Order: sequence, then C-alpha cells, then structure tokens
Amino acid sequence: MKKLFLFFVIICFASCNNNDFLKSPNFILILSDDQGWNGTSYQMMVDQEYSKSDYYETPNIENLAKSGMVFSRAYAPGPTCSPTRYAIQFGQTPARLKHIRVSMNVDHIDHLGMTTIPRALKVIDNKYIAGHFGKFGMYSEPKNFGYDYSDGMTGNIDGNIDGTVQTKWLPQHHDDPKQIFGITKRSLSFIEEQVKQNNPFFLQVSHYAVHSDLVSRKEIFDKYKEKNRGIYHENSSIGAMTEDLDLSVGKILEKVKELGIEENTFVIYMSDNGAVEQILGSKKTNKNNKGYNYPLRHGKGTLYEGGIRVPFIISGPKIKPGSRSSIPISGVDILPTIQDLASNKLELTKTMDGGSFKANLFEDLNSKVLRNNDFFVFHLPFRRGSFNPHSAIIKENLKLIKFSNSNKLLLFNLNDDINEKNDISNQFPKITKDLDILLEKYLKDVKAPKWKKGINWRPSKKTLKEFNSFY
Repeated sequence: MKKLFLFFVIICFASCNNNDFLKSPNFILILSDDQGWNGTSYQMMVDQEYSKSDYYETPNIENLAKSGMVFSRAYAPGPTCSPTRYAIQFGQTPARLKHIRVSMNVDHIDHLGMTTIPRALKVIDNKYIAGHFGKFGMYSEPKNFGYDYSDGMTGNIDGNIDGTVQTKWLPQHHDDPKQIFGITKRSLSFIEEQVKQNNPFFLQVSHYAVHSDLVSRKEIFDKYKEKNRGIYHENSSIGAMTEDLDLSVGKILEKVKELGIEENTFVIYMSDNGAVEQILGSKKTNKNNKGYNYPLRHGKGTLYEGGIRVPFIISGPKIKPGSRSSIPISGVDILPTIQDLASNKLELTKTMDGGSFKANLFEDLNSKVLRNNDFFVFHLPFRRGSFNPHSAIIKENLKLIKFSNSNKLLLFNLNDDINEKNDISNQFPKITKDLDILLEKYLKDVKAPKWKKGINWRPSKKTLKEFNSFY
C-alpha cells in the first residue's frame, strides 16, 4: 500500500512539473517590428557582451527576462515582416506557405480553414477569446484567422503619424509615436474585459515600432541626444522609440499583476525579424562600421544571423526566473507550444513545421524541441537590394547558406562563429553536401517558390500559379 501511495505521489509530482495544473491559461504575444537580437538592454547570450544594446534602455523588457526564460538562439521564420507573421499564425515556414515576401498575392492560402493560434485554442476551450491590436501585416481580415477583436487589416503605414511615408530616416516626434500607447490602451481594455467576463484569452500586441519612420516622444528623443552614444548603437530616434516601446511592455506587465492573473498567464516577447543593417541617410553605420546587429552579420532582408536571429523571452507560471536556453527555436514553434501549454498534449500534423518547447520551460531547458524535421529552413528566392536569392538551413550548430543563382554554398559553425565570417564548406565537403541535399529535399517536398531570372514574386494582383516557378 505504501509503495502504491508513493507511486501516485510521484505521478502527481511529475504531472505538476509538466504544468498540468493550468486550465486554459492566458497568452500574450508581444511582437516588435525590425528589432535586432541586440536591440534591448538585456544580454541575450551570456558570453556575447554585445548581445545587448550599448545605448538603448529597456528596463521593462529586462524585468520580463529576469522573471522568465530567454532563448539565445531564437529565429524569426523569415527576414521580413509578413512572411514571419503568417508563419507564426500557422506554425509553417514561409517556404511551405509559399509566402516568401511582402505584398505577395495570398489567394492560395486557406485563411478560413487552416489551424491558427486562435482556432487551436478555441478547439481546446470554446470560451477562449482572441484579440490582435497594432500592425497586422497579413492580407486577409483578422476575423479570417479566428480573431474576435482587432484593429483590422493594418500595415506598416498605419503606424506613421498621418498614415503616409514621411522623411523616413529623419527624427519625427509625436505624443503617441507609432501608436504605441493607443495600441497599449486597447490591449489593456481587452485584457480587463476578458478577466471581467472570466474568459481565457489570447492577445497579440503587434507594435509598429521600431520600424521606420523614426517617430518618438520629443522628451525621450532629447534624453538620447544628450546621452553618450554606444559603439554599435548611436541613433537617438531608434533609442527613444525603443524606450517608448519598452514602456508599453511595462504597462502590460503591470496590468497582468494588477488583475491577479500572473499565475495563469504566459507572456512572450519577440521581433518579426532582425534590424536593418544601417540607417539610411545617417552617418556610415556606426563608429566601428560593423552594422547595427553586431556581433551578428548583415540584417533585415538577408538570411545571415543579423536578419533572422531575434530576441525571444517567455515568462509565466512555474518558469524559473532568470533561466536561459541555448536550444534553437523559431516563431513557427509558438503555435504548437501554446497548444501544448493549453491542453497538455500535442499532435503534430504532417504540414506543421513547428514543435513545442514546453519541456524546455519546465523540465530540461536544453532538451531538443521535437518537430517533424530536426532543422530549420529559410527561403528567399528573389534578389533583394545587393543580395542575390538565397536559402538557408540550420541543423544544431551548423548553418548552410545556398545562393540560388550561382549554387554557391557557405557553411558556418554557429557555436564558434556567430559572426559567420569563417566559411568551412571546403573543410567539411560531406557535411556541406548532406545539408545541401536536405535543404533541396525540403524545398521540393513543400513545392516552394523557386528563383528564376526576372521573377521577383512581388505584384500582389498576380496569382501564385501565374509565376509558374516552383521546386
């Protein structure tokens, strides 16, 4: 009898550790725009001094990180806005969704039928209410994704002062820069109402900041004008806009605490892609001319680390404060992880690219995330600026970049070479070949858009089939 009792105690303890105690928890996803891995004042990686900003101040994001877990190797599914936002909602890569750049036609995506974060939660508990405030950045109404409340089908331009593009890279000032405080106010009202109605909720707060135009409050801008510049960060407008954004994070965290829902609410913070490599029209990059994403290479719009590695923080009940994980995760993991946290079970469909990192939160912070594939694929089959079309695959510590127009291959060991300066493809030809085969197989399996001279995939009126170039 004693042994039987002990068995049940152990089972109960394990169950508690696995987070079974939560029933229909709340989820808040805060998504910043164009914020680099080093774009906060919290150090994303212990042994990388410049994985935090040497100029910007984000005390509230620091507090969020100290109260939860930081993933030092978190990736946006794509290096630009809309593809990442779609990938987060559906848990699928931009390559699989065939949505690989901004302003593409998306008639081929089944917005009403596919599983999204709101729909997944409503299957678990039909009382879930979903809200999205701020930049939507996707090309179908929010209600078609399962959202009950939203600002509508907004894009980047809606975050500017008067809805037009101004002097894009020059300082502008406003009492509600990038609608940061309006978005926050609507988000807080949504939270209050759902708590009042006793509804579990999913809330996505998608800020227009810190994307251009560069808009901030005048008094915060003046503070940064007087502040000593950093070696790698020195733009007063971005510093001020980042601090304004941080204030929004603080207000949301305060509201969660005020309403007494901390023990049943998970808060996730990430960026949709890396920062721009340099500010156009500003002085040449910065003092050391290494780009705003240093120690990462390049930036937004490329598949180098500067374009896709982003800040990622999650805080919530039973997550050890100040914990860190170096296991690679991606925005495609958010849907299955939320599903797992809300239901304590996970069934990955064949088309789901993401997996659940729940075990990292409560059991082993460096356990592998179980996915259908044990690698990430990134895909950019068009020329962007000075960068040729390229794709990338990351498997554990190794990363292969392939340029479509020349078949040039680059191999990097990210454990030793976070800057991606040392191409080791000639030293390890078999590994290079194996990763290339794996990359090509995935792109063929999902029938991804394929680079072809003269195709930029851009005209939104042109359907996907009309391009007629796929793996």
